[in-house]
Amino acid sequence: MTRTDPAPEPETSQTLDRGIRVLTALADATSGLTVAQLAERVGAPRTAGYRLVATLEAHGLARRDADGRVHLGVGVLRLAARVHPLLREAATPPLRKLAEVVGATAHLTVAEGPDALAIAVVEPTWTDYHMAYRVGSRHRLAQGAAGKAILLGRAGVGRPASVSKDPATLYTASEGELQAGAHGIAAPIRDVPGLEASVGVVSFAPLDAAKVAPRVIQAAAEISAALK
Repeated sequence: MTRTDPAPEPETSQTLDRGIRVLTALADATSGLTVAQLAERVGAPRTAGYRLVATLEAHGLARRDADGRVHLGVGVLRLAARVHPLLREAATPPLRKLAEVVGATAHLTVAEGPDALAIAVVEPTWTDYHMAYRVGSRHRLAQGAAGKAILLGRAGVGRPASVSKDPATLYTASEGELQAGAHGIAAPIRDVPGLEASVGVVSFAPLDAAKVAPRVIQAAAEISAALK
């Protein structure tokens, strides 16, 4: 291969690719899909569709109801439960730096169905007082800076992070939406396939967006880089 030759494409497994696309299709179909529908969506013969579903069923990743429609299986929950510790590990150093620099409680929040779920929280060590924010705190995506930032990232799926130079499109802010007197600023974590999450800070004192938002955006970028 010469210097001008393109890099060879990595070899991939067609069967594994189809299996992953089946799981993705099931995740998007709340009422389930027939085997024929799944086969059509992944570009496989119906016989291959039955083999894919049977394999996923054997691992608890898919199930069929009485009508023969296929749904995600509870085995997916076991896999998902192992993701949060990995996210916390990647997020803790940037969250620690953010909390110390801003002097406010920093958090990593992920989408879970219609809710925003806090999975990592770091409090500043030097402030006289700061807002407590519990891991496991849950609220609607449309409420609070963290949830709105996730929706902002969802709206920008497929759009390069550099497409807009307007900082207003890169973060969200809230005041008293989840708790009276609470101020929040958050930014979406972008460019991590399959992850809908945000980084934010919350404080009793008003937050200067001009100073705080760039710090929050930078923390989100650092976590995104750590997960790639």
